[in-house]
Amino acid sequence: MKFVAPKSFTYEAGNQAVLLLHGFTGTTADVRKLGRHLHKMGYTVHAPLYRGHGVGPDELTQTGPVQWWQDALDGYQTLMAQGYESIIVAGVSMGGVFALKMALELPVKAVITMSAPMHAKSIGDLSQRIYDYAYNFKRIEGKSSELIEKELNQFKQKPKPFLTDLQQFIIEVKGKLVSINVPTCVLQGLKDESMYLQSAKEIYDQVQTNHKELKWYEASGHIITVGPEREAVFNDVEQFISSV
Repeated sequence: MKFVAPKSFTYEAGNQAVLLLHGFTGTTADVRKLGRHLHKMGYTVHAPLYRGHGVGPDELTQTGPVQWWQDALDGYQTLMAQGYESIIVAGVSMGGVFALKMALELPVKAVITMSAPMHAKSIGDLSQRIYDYAYNFKRIEGKSSELIEKELNQFKQKPKPFLTDLQQFIIEVKGKLVSINVPTCVLQGLKDESMYLQSAKEIYDQVQTNHKELKWYEASGHIITVGPEREAVFNDVEQFISSV
């Protein structure tokens, strides 16, 4: 099977720009359908691919939140350089944390979070995400089960200090939620882990704006942009954008 690496994408349309940010171990494929929907609705959309994502797991472990955050910032600057002065930022999971951080530090018109964590997972849980990513990547490459097992055993021995950095990144953003005062939309699947449900409520409760929404999706898990209720998610995102 030939593996086609995901890439950053831009869909140009109207004067309102939307920056779409994917999550940890995810790719721009997680937000591409949302991007296409918004483009059809007349919005310009840009989604950057973070370094180390969509490539081999060894490359992922050579990067970290500092580089991923910089890639998100570069995405914002890409839109600014194209003349878009009014930017709405929407992110999935870790991308939602990045979106909130942008609302704290940069001029943004509004922020949309989808399944954004406000509590850092354990190193064990984060490590499992990396191992699952590595397994799936090697399987897509067409490697045998025996080779995958051998390479994963070697991979598990590699140090992953960036996981602690990711924990701290999330904790720091959570501590500043009360400083966010731009319109905020919080979207969350009810079949996700309880930590994410709690996080959605905390974001909604703590941001200091009267223009805020919290929406739940009964049949959806974590990546709601590709889940069974994605069309409802897309419509809710578009309606919120049109309201700000």
